[in-house]
Amino acid sequence: MRIGIRLHDVNADGTREQKSLESRAATARQEGFSCVHLALAKCIQNVKFDNAALTEGLAAYIRRVFQKNDLDIAVLGCYLNLAHPDGETVREFQSRYYGNLRVASLAGIGMVGTETGAPNVAYQYDAFTHSPEAFHTFLRNLEPVVECAERYGVTIAIEPVWKHIVWNADRALEALRSIGSQNLRIIFDPVNLLCAENADKRDQVIGEAMDKLCDHIAMVHLKDFTRRNGELISVAAGTGEMDYRPILRFLKARKPFIQATLENTSNKNAVSSREFLQNLYETI
Repeated sequence: MRIGIRLHDVNADGTREQKSLESRAATARQEGFSCVHLALAKCIQNVKFDNAALTEGLAAYIRRVFQKNDLDIAVLGCYLNLAHPDGETVREFQSRYYGNLRVASLAGIGMVGTETGAPNVAYQYDAFTHSPEAFHTFLRNLEPVVECAERYGVTIAIEPVWKHIVWNADRALEALRSIGSQNLRIIFDPVNLLCAENADKRDQVIGEAMDKLCDHIAMVHLKDFTRRNGELISVAAGTGEMDYRPILRFLKARKPFIQATLENTSNKNAVSSREFLQNLYETI
């Protein structure tokens, strides 16, 4: 397992000081991470990352920065709502996906990652989020993005999240089968499959997801959760309720050298979270 980190969580010291991409990458390597989840807009300030900004020069710059720091980019994040109700906005978002796929291809990044949205402007869970209509809208708008990924030879990976349209393993499998492309894969985030109602059955929920999605999982997000006022709150791995042993056993047995990026860490706990997972992985 290759443990990485969301690059925008590096140097997250709570101050207003802006950290450069180079500074964040250097720190990630110094802290013992081997790969990163890169969200451009969160790591490079004062740039609007629309399709016009997603150039060949940007790709070359990204490649140089991460080669210098001996870091792989596990995924280029592009988390835009493909189920947005406004057609013009959807076309703009699709254009952004095309640009990210182009940059990924040129920069040597194998994967662009996304979530699956909600059928409203606010990108928030509502009564229609899990509906068949929302799902079919998402698939219709995702299909040309997958076709673009095929042309560039890059994976587009969707992340099932309970509050989003693709909310469990069965819906994820349905999406994969409906699109029918080898370039459409899964980002597996165990905590994102949970909600207040199923958290006490997390071993069953996560176990079934690993079994059903095994062949399609391209990378992993690792975080933990606690509960507050009946809601699940995401926290750094090793600081909440999760038992990661079954997940790490699965990764060790079925996913050699998979890239797994930490989420919800800070400067105070990123290294200890990495060490917690590495030590547990070695003992199972």
